Amino acid sequence: MKILVTCPPMLGMKEQFLPILEKYGVEVFCPDVVQTLSEEELIQLVPGFDGWIIGDDPATRAVFESGKIGKLKAAVKWGIGVDNVDFQACDDLNIPITNTPNMFGAEVADIGVGYLIALARETFYIDREIRKGNWPKNRGISLHDKKVGLIGYGDIGRNAASRLVALGMNVLAYDPGVSSIEDEGIKLGQWPHGVEDCDFLFFTCSLNKKNYHMLDAKVLGECKRGIRIVNVARGPLIDENALCDALKSGSVHSAALDVFEIEPLPMNSYLREHPLCIMGSHNSSNTIDAVAKTNEVAIGKLMDFLGIARI
Repeated sequence: MKILVTCPPMLGMKEQFLPILEKYGVEVFCPDVVQTLSEEELIQLVPGFDGWIIGDDPATRAVFESGKIGKLKAAVKWGIGVDNVDFQACDDLNIPITNTPNMFGAEVADIGVGYLIALARETFYIDREIRKGNWPKNRGISLHDKKVGLIGYGDIGRNAASRLVALGMNVLAYDPGVSSIEDEGIKLGQWPHGVEDCDFLFFTCSLNKKNYHMLDAKVLGECKRGIRIVNVARGPLIDENALCDALKSGSVHSAALDVFEIEPLPMNSYLREHPLCIMGSHNSSNTIDAVAKTNEVAIGKLMDFLGIARI
């Protein structure tokens, strides 16, 4: 059996997962991947493998069709996000596939709340200025009693909410899949009603056809002036052009983005110029502990699909 691994966090810990796969007696190929391979590269590569552990690659119908013509028998999407994977194509082609849900809620929430605090107190800006030889005394805002619009109340959202409530913040959760919330300190809203009262927007939801660019120029125009925005979910939830315009006008104070519409972030993006914005590299789930655990889960699920007994 030959296994293809294209998930960057997993590839960054080869020393942890390769011995596991060696015990199963399978051959593993790890391409040099920074973020994703292209669809064209995958169409050429995937047919040569029995199993595929997918990262954020464009796992399209065309890729799976090429895999089906070749050796591909099963796949696992490493992590929780599945918007880049054509699950319907896998179903049509009879290729078993799954993701690894509920693996990174705490880790991503930690990064998101860290970003929120940093936006409130402008700590990243202060750090950069000190490195230049300056000594800034920026006056931030307190967190207590501030209102957060939390978009998504799944594993990440719930973990974020518990941390925000512990900070004394008021949380308005938006999630069309949730009919009621009993957790203390959390109110349930209907997007985008109530954004005009929010001091922060905090995105933790999955991406689908219905919520693409859910934060657009119209919604940004309804927000409180000076709102701060955190996104640790998926880049296309936000219309980046509209966000850049709002940052330029000052209607949005700042944004902390671990994800973008185009990744890596283009060099000509205005987001690179704004002094108070914070940028990540789609890396909020990446801790040694969580990646190791998810590697084991992904490998176990793939072995099950391939009919190889668990060790």
